[in-house]
Amino acid sequence: MPADLPARPGSRSGRDQAQTVPRPSRPAGHPDAASEDPGVRRRTSLPRLPWLVVITCVVITATILLDAVGAGAAAQRIATSYSLAVAAVQAYGMLRDIRKGHWGVDLLALMAIVATAATGEYYASIVVVLMIASGQALDDFASARAQTQLRALLERAPRSAHRVMEEERDQDGTDGASAGGTIEDVPIDDLRVGDLVLVRPAEVVPADGTLTADSATLDESMLTGESLPVDYVRGAHILSGSLNGAEALTLRATATPAHSQYSRIVALVAEASASRSPTVRLADRFAVPFTAFALALAALSWVLSSDPTRAAAVLVAATPCPLLIAAPVAFLGGISRAARAGIIVRSTQALEQLARARSVAFDKTGTLTSGTPLVGAIVLAPTAAPLTEDEVLGLTASAEQYSTHVLAAAIVAEAARRGLALHPASGAQELATDGVRAEVAGTTVAVGKRRFVERLVGPVPDPPLSPGETAVYVGVGERFAGCILLRDALRGTAPSTIRSLVALGVREVLMLTGDVEATARPIAREAGVGTIHTDCLPGDKVEIVRNLPERPVIMVGDGVNDAPVLAAADVGIAMGARGSTAASESAEVVITVDDLAKVGEAVLIGKRTLRIALQSIGIGIGLSLVLMTAAALGLVPPLAGAFGQEGIDLLTILYALRAARAPRSEARGSTDAGRSTRG
Repeated sequence: MPADLPARPGSRSGRDQAQTVPRPSRPAGHPDAASEDPGVRRRTSLPRLPWLVVITCVVITATILLDAVGAGAAAQRIATSYSLAVAAVQAYGMLRDIRKGHWGVDLLALMAIVATAATGEYYASIVVVLMIASGQALDDFASARAQTQLRALLERAPRSAHRVMEEERDQDGTDGASAGGTIEDVPIDDLRVGDLVLVRPAEVVPADGTLTADSATLDESMLTGESLPVDYVRGAHILSGSLNGAEALTLRATATPAHSQYSRIVALVAEASASRSPTVRLADRFAVPFTAFALALAALSWVLSSDPTRAAAVLVAATPCPLLIAAPVAFLGGISRAARAGIIVRSTQALEQLARARSVAFDKTGTLTSGTPLVGAIVLAPTAAPLTEDEVLGLTASAEQYSTHVLAAAIVAEAARRGLALHPASGAQELATDGVRAEVAGTTVAVGKRRFVERLVGPVPDPPLSPGETAVYVGVGERFAGCILLRDALRGTAPSTIRSLVALGVREVLMLTGDVEATARPIAREAGVGTIHTDCLPGDKVEIVRNLPERPVIMVGDGVNDAPVLAAADVGIAMGARGSTAASESAEVVITVDDLAKVGEAVLIGKRTLRIALQSIGIGIGLSLVLMTAAALGLVPPLAGAFGQEGIDLLTILYALRAARAPRSEARGSTDAGRSTRG
């Protein structure tokens, strides 16, 4: 590699690969994209709200005015005709749903309107219509409220970018865009890999890229959930979707916007609200016995009292049933809360499986470990004298700053941590798979594999390697200077994450790795994992996960080789901040911040969401049964029953919305646990 290339930044270990995921069906930020979330299934085919609410209010007002001027017969005809017309539309929607296999409480709404109209309770009849219309309005409001964070991802996506004309690059070959440089505004889809992009203050980064400015401060809260701004230096990898701070920055695009981190997250979010969890289907099944019970109670009250008005009151009190609203709203709220924490849940079913999980399997490298080698020790050779550890490290890092190897990044980072100044090098060459050779401070420095260094300095002794360690050999001049030992260290949050999973009800924690046991066992012991499977090929991992008796099973991984097992698990969780696109696309849950503690947080969110959904269903059914019983006993007339059921709907929706926000104590704990900085 030529020596005149710009030196590597102090740390490159966090560099992502270009993302290659499908672009969403509509461009990110498209006005229609924000409205395409399916939300909660509508229970009827009534006109789009709020027009039905408005029309019904007009009819109610007209009915009251006609009654007030003594035209009661006309008032009854108008109210009854309008109510029966709505009932006809309701019947059409009900039949269409039945053909699709969806049984619900639409039948109760239809019968309530017909019964009140037939018994002359035309005010109750029209209030039932208002209740249906306003219930759907509340349904739509709840879905929108629960998905505020999800829509925000779409709405804040940039539609254009500021591309710096290539002829304005600095003459020395480095990237730069002065305040007076020529800049063109282009549509976001016109950006290409390699383009130099200007991001002005308070603008959203349009594409993944390498920072070419000296420094930048970005707000990544929409991507990671981290509320603190993050500092970067020249050469750092910047993710699209980050919000720029107070100073303009320039970056060199490493991926097109369609293949960048932000677009990937948007695609995942668009999919997140499209499925229905078993709990939501269970709520649908509740509707069948509930409807049967309501009809039986209405018939019994009519027979015992010989008063058809009581039967009408029971039907009014029984519809619309809030149980079909509560579960979807709660699960959408849980998905929204997870998104704010940097956890993209792709389906409501995955959220429930997280709540019920009994086994969790972890990949080792890049998941339980950081995936970034760290310098553990520097072993000097007797022939290195009079060089010291710092001098050997400084010479090695000076040569390695021109390398693209992941081990080189760790060595350069360790030199920076120790405050060592790197020397300029000349004639730097990187030999693929072998190492780097460069002239540093008038001395030839060779760094790399054992056989590569031996060709230059002669035989070298075996280093004292511990399990899980690897060695980088260093030659200075014609002497063997020693070895730099590196290892992939356990993530600091791994032990606490595993303890929290056990506390949340997980019964079995495993490690699945392709490494040998001597390497994997110390990591498992330090993390607190009791069961390990080593020397695993991707197919072996799939079989292990499929045969686990304690289910549902969560699999946590990050690499391309983890994609099959992530797809095979009941819930696959991909560490997507640095993981492969294949892993992210195979997983049901993607963690967008490089924080293993988010696995425990995802399970916690799933448990609380499921609990709130079931509680909401229980509250709605319980209150409806009380109101229906009171109506059957003649204590609640049809009109009062209609208003009572409307109140029950509102109560259950508001209760289900609790899933969209975290308790204060949990929110503080999550923020503290996820706090980090980068440079």
